[in-house]
Order: sequence, then C-alpha cells, then structure tokens
Amino acid sequence: MIAVANQKGGVGKTTTSVNIAAALSMHGQRVLVVDLDPQGNASTALATEHRGDVPDVYQVLVDDLPMADIVKQVPDMPNLYCAPATIDLAGAEIELVSLVAREARLRRALAAYDAVELDYIVIDCPPSLGLLTVNALVAADEVMIPIQCEYYALEGLGQLLRNVDLIRAHLNPTLKLSTIVLTMYDGRTRLASQVADEVRAHFGDTVLNTVIPRSVRLSEAPSYGQSVMTYDPGSSGAMAYMDAAREIAHRATVS
Repeated sequence: MIAVANQKGGVGKTTTSVNIAAALSMHGQRVLVVDLDPQGNASTALATEHRGDVPDVYQVLVDDLPMADIVKQVPDMPNLYCAPATIDLAGAEIELVSLVAREARLRRALAAYDAVELDYIVIDCPPSLGLLTVNALVAADEVMIPIQCEYYALEGLGQLLRNVDLIRAHLNPTLKLSTIVLTMYDGRTRLASQVADEVRAHFGDTVLNTVIPRSVRLSEAPSYGQSVMTYDPGSSGAMAYMDAAREIAHRATVS
C-alpha cells in the first residue's frame, strides 16, 4: 500500500500514481488506485465517473460507506481498479475534524475492504499536509515522493518528512519512505541534472534509477481518459514509467 505524497502542487503526483499503477497492472498485478485529491484528476485519467452524485471516497471517509461500494474497474484495463474522488472531498478536511479516530478512517475502510485479490493499493494524495494526506500516511505501508527536477525542488520537503516521522511515531510505526521519483526531467538543462544529483546525494538508494522525462504525451493522456501506457505506449514517458514500475516491483520482491 503506497501513498504518493508531496504537498507541492504540480510535481507529478497524479501522473506518477496513475502510470505506475497502470504499468504494474499491465505486468499482471492487480492494482487499486484510491483518489484522495478533491480535484479528482486520477479518476479522470482512469476514465472513472466522478461527477455529481457518484459514490466516492468522501462517503467512505465521512459516512462509513463500504469501500467496495465505490470501487470501479478501469475500462479496458482488467487488473486496474479506481476508488474515485468528487469535489465533495474538499469538505472532508473540515468534516473529519469532529469524527472519532479521524486520522485512521481510510485505514479502517481499507482494512474492511476485501483486498485479498489485490497486489498493490496506490493512494494519490492532495497537494497539502491536511487530514486527507494524514489518512493516506496512516493507511499506507510506504510513501513515494515525486520530486520535479526544477529549482525549489527540495523546498518544503523537510516538512513532509517531519510529518512522516510524526505519523511513524504516533500512528503508524511501520510507515517507511521507500521511493523517490525524479519527474519532469529535461536532459537539455544543467539545472535538471544538478537537482537530480542533489536529490541522489541526499536520499541515496531511495531514489529510483529511472527518471521521468518532461513529455507532452504525459500531459495529453488524461484528457483522453487514459494513462500514457495505453494512450501512447511507445512514448518516452510511458517507457520511463514502465521501467520505474519494474524497479518498484523488483524492490518489493527483494525487501
């Protein structure tokens, strides 16, 4: 169970969640993507209805609706499933405050969900460190952080890592920072390679060898309700995410 988190917006969290999940599912793994971002971008990219009165993660967290009631299979991807988010989720941050065990509501919902058939659960977090992200970190076994290869890349990361430490200390002792993915890498700029070197020097083997390039195809795919894996499997973005998924799967078997 992997939470994909970074409180900075625009670093490729949703793109990474969706495409790693799609790549793993294409290798025969059964994967559930839990969309925990009120913008619902992961749901859009996986062609999962998330408008109007569609039951979503909000009702699971706030109204105790069983997770099984909202999970949908992704069209044309037999091993991939999505728990969608609607705009209602934006209100969940406030409504969760008064609920019992508010930090563990997602963990409880996933524990009650029959996940025996699943190999991976990928949780796409919102760009904040609020209660939704806390719920993801309490539920997850590990954290994956996408970092874009641009100026200010490491800015604010200390706060996220402190939160991970706090959650490990008080709510989820087995949580670990397992993976850092370098995204939006532009090989033509010196800055990108400097940032990549800096991140590798700081985090060592936690950083995947595979870097995700800047790619128009990656940004186009969601508008067609697809991951880049099905939209353009031969593109540099798709091949990079396929390699990244292989690395993640290999690490999981080794550990």
